[in-house]
Amino acid sequence: MSESHNRRIVLAARPKGLPSPANFRIEETAIPEPGDGQILLRILYLSLDPYMRGRMDDAESYALPVELGGVMEGGTVAKVVESRHPGFSPGEIVLSHSGWQSWAISDGTGLRKLDPAAAPVSTALGVLGMPGFTAYAGLLSIGQPKPGETVVVAAASGPVGSAVGQIARIKGARAVGILGGPGKLAFVRDELEFDAVIDHRAEDFEAQLKQACPAGVDIYFENVGGRVWDAVLPLLNDHARIPVCGLISQYNQSGPFPGPDRLPLVMRKILTKSLTVRGFIQREFVDQRPAFYAQMAAWIAAGRVRYREDIVDGLDKAPEAFIGMLQGHNFGKLVVRVSPE
Repeated sequence: MSESHNRRIVLAARPKGLPSPANFRIEETAIPEPGDGQILLRILYLSLDPYMRGRMDDAESYALPVELGGVMEGGTVAKVVESRHPGFSPGEIVLSHSGWQSWAISDGTGLRKLDPAAAPVSTALGVLGMPGFTAYAGLLSIGQPKPGETVVVAAASGPVGSAVGQIARIKGARAVGILGGPGKLAFVRDELEFDAVIDHRAEDFEAQLKQACPAGVDIYFENVGGRVWDAVLPLLNDHARIPVCGLISQYNQSGPFPGPDRLPLVMRKILTKSLTVRGFIQREFVDQRPAFYAQMAAWIAAGRVRYREDIVDGLDKAPEAFIGMLQGHNFGKLVVRVSPE
């Protein structure tokens, strides 16, 4: 990376289906100069998350899309290089939302100072950041797990799913993780200590899931949709709760969905089993963030919550890594190291 320029990745074209490298463009611009009340940030780490796929489409959603030619958005950890803001000093490390670029200007709004001595600063993008908080707020506020209940979570080796299962076990519930690949299965079973793990690629996946949930499913934390949802639906108990966090199997779908219309079946299950299905965005629970930071840090320190990071070096690798993530190639929280700490 040239230290005399700001490298940034912009949205070059809106994708149809799975994004390709042609949907992104790398640009070089001058490093911006901070004005009064502003801060110059050097980006250290960039978070790559599934929600970014939705921002690439010009479609109705809970947030505005990235404009064509605009910098791809994303959470970042950054170092204050120059400050004309009374609340920040050079050398401080902050959590920001600066997007896919190597330098950024901030007026201080939304920045959170990080303590590098307390935890690796990259964790502010994962287990101690938005993904961890999504798991915490969605499971505890919507799922409300009770001792002895069964919690099923898809994408269980990812930053959200892995936290969901571990928090469920802390609350006395059984954790059943759905994921793909022997390495990920071993990690979730042996290191995260889920009660059961199932490979969604297995031919007898549905039968394995039923066997792992002999008393049915009380909470299904939805990250995926598709075949996994179809397998969980018949196992849901009366008054089961379904926090809907993501639908990654559908993000690249274009045109009508294949197969029969299953909406009548789903609605009947919601009615006859008194199901609670609640979509949510983590920012709805912003008042819970102080409790989350304190509780999650304590759980990590006590070894009750473990995490894994998948770190890719170089901003130019972000498009390839992002496309791979949408296909399940990452193992743990996907982070791009933009600059050395």
